[in-house]
Amino acid sequence: MNDLDYQVVEEVAKELYIRALCDLPPDVRVALKKAYEKETRATAREAFKAMLKAVEIADAQKTLICQDTGLPIYMVKIGSEYCWNGYMIKEKLTEGAKRATLEFPFRGSSTHPLTRKNPQTSVGKGLPVLYFDYVKDTDCLDILMAPKGSGSENMSTMKMFYPAHGVKALKKFVVDTVVESGANPCPPGVIGVGIGGTSDLVMRLAKEAIVRPVGQRNPDPEVAEIEMELEEAINATGIGPMGLGGDISTLAVHIEMAYTHITQNPVAVNTQCWPARRSRAKIYPDGHVEYGY
Repeated sequence: MNDLDYQVVEEVAKELYIRALCDLPPDVRVALKKAYEKETRATAREAFKAMLKAVEIADAQKTLICQDTGLPIYMVKIGSEYCWNGYMIKEKLTEGAKRATLEFPFRGSSTHPLTRKNPQTSVGKGLPVLYFDYVKDTDCLDILMAPKGSGSENMSTMKMFYPAHGVKALKKFVVDTVVESGANPCPPGVIGVGIGGTSDLVMRLAKEAIVRPVGQRNPDPEVAEIEMELEEAINATGIGPMGLGGDISTLAVHIEMAYTHITQNPVAVNTQCWPARRSRAKIYPDGHVEYGY
């Protein structure tokens, strides 16, 4: 088996960032159109029209859906049937994100947390954010890219509950978080919820929840039922598109969970704005690439 030319990973990382910013996934498009059709309030319907028009312009001009190009997040699944070089993957993903910013070009949002110096590259210490997981019985490198804008990311919350608080308290926390966020995350987007694990893992779970195709239910029936309950409760708040009031305040609620300690029950909420952007590619050992969402 030949060694992969890891330059292909860099090119894919670059392409995924650009695609995610310019090409809205089909499931999100469908969800927005359905939301518009269901919406009964005139102002909210106008807001949906503006959103759909923004997508139309991005398609026609091959340009950005939103000016906030976000921070780059790459979720990587490594197949067990090929000897992938993890260090090279990390290096090439970083360079690819940088090149996307400089060559497309678009605004780089990465900045030093204290000096606020912005290199205009979208990368820096700790960036891009990289999540790695491993999959058996495949030889491909599966990369999902999700740019995360500040309006939605600033509304992220996490709380350490105790088992005695019960499930009702967890649901209330999610709804309260959405209500307090108001118009800030540019609703209606996807509400990602993490339950269980540790304080750091639960935030990752919430982030992974927002990149699931819109409306795809958790395979656990009990969790799926909670997703539907939360969607109904959030849409009943009347926040509406862009916080202007309306029938539709979220496109979907997705929950990911993990086992946790017997004396704790962490919960995290990570919202995604209405253009729930993501792009995906599978790289095979021979260099062949398949793009998708």
